[in-house]
Amino acid sequence: MANYTGPKVKLSRRVGVPIADIPKHTTKRQLNPPGVHGFRGRRLRDYGIRLNEKQKLRFHYNVLEKQFRGYMKEAGRSQGNTGTVMLRLLEQRLDNVVRRLGWARTIWAARQIVGHSHVLVNGKKCNIPSYQVRVGDTITLKEGIKKLVRENMESLPGHETPDWLSFDPSTLDAKIVAVPTADQVPFDVNMNLIVEFYR
Repeated sequence: MANYTGPKVKLSRRVGVPIADIPKHTTKRQLNPPGVHGFRGRRLRDYGIRLNEKQKLRFHYNVLEKQFRGYMKEAGRSQGNTGTVMLRLLEQRLDNVVRRLGWARTIWAARQIVGHSHVLVNGKKCNIPSYQVRVGDTITLKEGIKKLVRENMESLPGHETPDWLSFDPSTLDAKIVAVPTADQVPFDVNMNLIVEFYR
């Protein structure tokens, strides 16, 4: 699967919100639009507002457009609110679980840890960042990466593991104990606008 490898802070500046919880993205200067006075040009119309909201979510989960559209189709076919199902599908990606556990500081670092086969799901190697975890799955790490993961966790002192994940800091073992809900996503996004964008 293809992956965005360009400058990451540029994405935060484009959508006007930090897409990663690290100082590089959250400083006020980085959230200002490019240009001497941060000139944005014309006011966004309805289409532009919906597009910007969609791009925010895409960048936050590091998903390309084709895959994002596939998640939207799957969410539309599923029972329940399309926006809520969409968020659940994105939250249950393996690379996102690694980020939510605090094992990596950003989604890009989490994707690299998964892609280099450092993560085990139910005792089996899994190097697919988009792998969908399920309730009851256990997530563990290979010995060689544990030192780096502990350093990453120390660099995120205020990090909190969401309630849908059970985590043992001593062994670095985690378990999926529930299905994530929309209110447990620590990223502010209007899912109604995104659903409208694809209609």
